[in-house]
Amino acid sequence: MAGTSFASATREIPEVAAVPRHIAVIMDGNGRWARQRFLPRVAGHRRGVESVRSVIRACMERGVGYLTLFAFSSENWRRPPDEVSFLMQLFLRSLQKEVDRLHENGIRFKVIGDVSRFEPTLVDRIAWAESLTRDNTRMTLTVAANYGGRWDILQAMKRMLAKHPERIEDFSEADLAAELALNYGPEPDLFIRTGGEQRISNFLLWQLAYTELYFTDTLWPDFDEAALGAAIESYRSRERRFGRTSEQVREAQGETADPTGRHA
Repeated sequence: MAGTSFASATREIPEVAAVPRHIAVIMDGNGRWARQRFLPRVAGHRRGVESVRSVIRACMERGVGYLTLFAFSSENWRRPPDEVSFLMQLFLRSLQKEVDRLHENGIRFKVIGDVSRFEPTLVDRIAWAESLTRDNTRMTLTVAANYGGRWDILQAMKRMLAKHPERIEDFSEADLAAELALNYGPEPDLFIRTGGEQRISNFLLWQLAYTELYFTDTLWPDFDEAALGAAIESYRSRERRFGRTSEQVREAQGETADPTGRHA
């Protein structure tokens, strides 16, 4: 819901829990998985859908409230046309097949990104899925499709200026955050990228300011519940300071300060 207020790590100190409230994932490595098996790239994308199911199920079981998956970036249109066409058809078929199951499990489904480039049938199916699941509260599954972080910030700025042109010299971070595509959820606690690459590739640029980053060589089709568990264990081992010193964190937790004096 637009305008919902969530803690921003740059303005206040968010609550930290053992289980990430929000996990964001770049699902990378489908093509390489297929190539290693002498299969066409589309076979990797098809197999990657099974990993999506596995991770959704594992997140539900662990009590993760928000899961955001980067399915198709605004830069992915540069890929071969036949692969892009397959990805669009796979998205449509997955919606047709999976949304009822998501709804039965109490999952709200959302899509963020510029859907105007998609075929009308896919746009209609997205709208139907979002409408069907909009009142579900167990978990929110967001798929970023034709999404880019810079596009998101630019669109948010345009909406903000259109609503309040008279305040051009008086906008705050909160004003802009309220217009972002993911304004209905908290900032991610944990970012995961599979496939060995170590970059965020124009994904949630605003929201990842203080997110814990986790990179794994595991290719997305091989990423399962155990791999997710390893990522969460890594997250649990980290000290989230949000600009404070280790001593301040421990004092806030009522613990003895760390004599090493680590700081963000």
